[in-house]
Amino acid sequence: MDTTTTAGTSLRTVAALGVDDALTALATTSGGLSSAAAAERLAAVGPNAVRTHHVGAWSVLLAQLKSPLLLLLGGTAALSAFFGQGTDAVIIGVILAGSIGLGFVNEYRAARAAQALHSQLRHSCTVHRDGHATSVDVADLVPGDVVELELGEVVPADLRLLTVTQFECDESVLTGESEAVTKSGDPVADGAALGDLTSCALMGTVVRSGSARGVVVATGSRAEFGQVALALGEREPETEFQRGLREFSMLLVKVAAVLCAGILVVNIALQRPILEAVLFSLAIAVGISPQLLPAVVSTSLAAGSRALAKQKVLVKRLVSIEDLGDIEVLFTDKTGTLTDGRVRFMRSIGADGAPSVEPLRAGLVCNEAVVEDGVAVGGNSLDVALWDSPAAEPFGDDVRRWQVLDLDPFDHVSRTVTALVRDGSGATALLVKGAPESLLVRCVDVEAAARTALDGEFAAGNRVVAVARADVDTSVTTVAGASDVALRLLGFLVFLDPPKASAGPALKRLADLGVTVKVITGDNAVVAERVCSELGLPPGGTLTGADIDELDDEALTAAIPGTSVFARVSPEHKARVVRLHRLAGSGVAFLGDGVNDAVALHAADVGISVDSATDVAKDAADVILLEKDLDVLAAGVVEGRRVFANTIKYVLMGTSSNFGNMFSAAGASIFLTFLPMLPSQILLNNLLYDTSQLAIPTDNVDPDQLLRPSHWDIAMIRRFMFFFGPISSIFDFATFGIMLWVFDASPPEFRAGWFVESLATQTLVIFAIRTRRVPFFRSRPSRALLLAAITVVAIGAIIPASPLSATLGFAPLPMPFFATLVVMVVVYLVLIDLAKRWFFAHLPAPTRVRPPAPNRRLSRRAARFSTHRPLPSSG
Repeated sequence: MDTTTTAGTSLRTVAALGVDDALTALATTSGGLSSAAAAERLAAVGPNAVRTHHVGAWSVLLAQLKSPLLLLLGGTAALSAFFGQGTDAVIIGVILAGSIGLGFVNEYRAARAAQALHSQLRHSCTVHRDGHATSVDVADLVPGDVVELELGEVVPADLRLLTVTQFECDESVLTGESEAVTKSGDPVADGAALGDLTSCALMGTVVRSGSARGVVVATGSRAEFGQVALALGEREPETEFQRGLREFSMLLVKVAAVLCAGILVVNIALQRPILEAVLFSLAIAVGISPQLLPAVVSTSLAAGSRALAKQKVLVKRLVSIEDLGDIEVLFTDKTGTLTDGRVRFMRSIGADGAPSVEPLRAGLVCNEAVVEDGVAVGGNSLDVALWDSPAAEPFGDDVRRWQVLDLDPFDHVSRTVTALVRDGSGATALLVKGAPESLLVRCVDVEAAARTALDGEFAAGNRVVAVARADVDTSVTTVAGASDVALRLLGFLVFLDPPKASAGPALKRLADLGVTVKVITGDNAVVAERVCSELGLPPGGTLTGADIDELDDEALTAAIPGTSVFARVSPEHKARVVRLHRLAGSGVAFLGDGVNDAVALHAADVGISVDSATDVAKDAADVILLEKDLDVLAAGVVEGRRVFANTIKYVLMGTSSNFGNMFSAAGASIFLTFLPMLPSQILLNNLLYDTSQLAIPTDNVDPDQLLRPSHWDIAMIRRFMFFFGPISSIFDFATFGIMLWVFDASPPEFRAGWFVESLATQTLVIFAIRTRRVPFFRSRPSRALLLAAITVVAIGAIIPASPLSATLGFAPLPMPFFATLVVMVVVYLVLIDLAKRWFFAHLPAPTRVRPPAPNRRLSRRAARFSTHRPLPSSG
């Protein structure tokens, strides 16, 4: 077999072939490949992946060296060494190496944590190998494999469909079209466009309905999805959080560029040495650039994932922590989340509203659960509850005498399950069980007493299943053959699923966090409303699946904010509601655990499932809760916001005292006859400052900072910079005056004084900026942050008196300077705290803007096609 030829077979060519010819072209059979053949092809074509979570030390180190500022500074230092300034060049080189090493160690550690997390995840699919179905890791799929597809699954590769059953795929991730595409096994015209490949299921798309079997044509970068995904790069997609980081970094880079250019021009105009001016300018630029921001973020996320795991929340990707903190609306199912989830059968009611065993007997016969060794397995929770009920015991032998000739499993559209059965006497009947609203319209002569009884059960908050029967001719052997018969209502099966005791407090906690909870359920609207009322969920409107069908996208988008309950909805309804609300600009999460929830899980910003969920639901989710409890989810939201809050602390520090100090250096270089601080001293100052900030991820966060979704506000950050930066500069210039006019300082003494003062102010200001409360008295920092800041300030104060003082260009400082420094730092921090109160009191309300990100969803989907191995060339 020529695996190269097989791997290079065109999807469009195979799509135009008949089923047998397609199998021949791919050198396989309808029964799939042998394990040996699959292994041979895997070695030839490589893993079915478009991303790699492989982490190499060299790649992380090279990322640290990509900063153009660092490269320019290093190059200029080397040039200065060439011209005889060897000592300065060595000092700059050592400090640069320390800065790069600091970033490398922390980012590499966080990257390894992310790799370990990703390596625990397994995305599998059902494949036919060696003549039987088996579960195979998606990354190990090869051309020629025969794959089974079910509702909610992500298509694992480009497939030529062999057989289909009411099969539809959501291809919006590739085509942008929201309407599902109906598929068939019939060949298409040769060279058909991507959207017209109805005989194929495309990698990365989602099964919206039905089931299918297909043969793999292309994997990894050779698939249509893979080609698009690779064009976006091999790493994780950029989230809104990361986009905010990038915009902030660009803001500082622009400010640094202006300062750098201005300083260089002024120093050249003052006829200072060009090399000295260039080094000074670049050092200023490095000093203001947020070099350790990636390390701070990575460390925060890694620590966040560990904290979440302790609170029974598992994240599949570290960036999902950021998304959790961004949640504004949570769509959740009812069963097991708002209710106990332990459904219990209560009673069987006849068509006349009186107790009757006929619905119970029929419900046990028309049942998808199977009793093995006295235990009901399979089927849905209602089927199992029916068998587990003591009321079912007398009917066990009777039910076993019935023969099920054909069974149509539960259909989310008709909301019924249908069985063609033959009783012990040889009579054939059609039994239908399902949602009363769907079944009663198909029944004839329904008594008013039945409707009255049904309304009473719904009003009590009970779950109700209707059961109907039709006698059919013994010649009928399939459900389809009896689809047009008139049904006779047998009655109702009533179940109890009471509200969960912990749900009420959890809903209140989420409301306090600014998260709006909306219930989206397949149950009856009255039942769902009753449960929500008992749990104290704020009242709102209710939409049923039928109501949703009558609304176009614009009308439904307008209706969603005022709706609290979505009832009797199908998987397509759930996905449509979630998708439209997300597109309207809200941060949307969806919590579900069933096969019918998988499509909506893919549609949300954050898909959340539980450890006890179906494999399809867990596979589709971004976050897994080890307990199906909204309080556990609330803990995850809080942790996401804590990570964001601590990141913002670093950002605001970089835009206040750090920016102010660099601005002061730029201004002082104009009127002083010497540089206010040497390039090596600026870099040392920056290295010490950055070291202290690596403790920020451990800091405590005030409760009031966790009460609202975490969003980036670049406009606020810009205002913060230009408001607090000058305050810092005021104290810098005061230091200049004291050193020159009080202490009559020489250039080395002047530089030592400003080095100590600037390091103290820009490091200690974190205690004022980290909270909107009164520092220390009403908001205490973490012990690690307090210790790191004090240690760095102490080191900075000692350096001018150390043996390294002269080498670094410093001179010892007089003791009165330190008394003055203490007073200045205290006054500075008090002034910053007062200014902080005024600033936030007059800050305009932020307007959240979620720019369209068409590639984000494609990239997020691509993350599931990841391997720990480096990717081969796409060839």
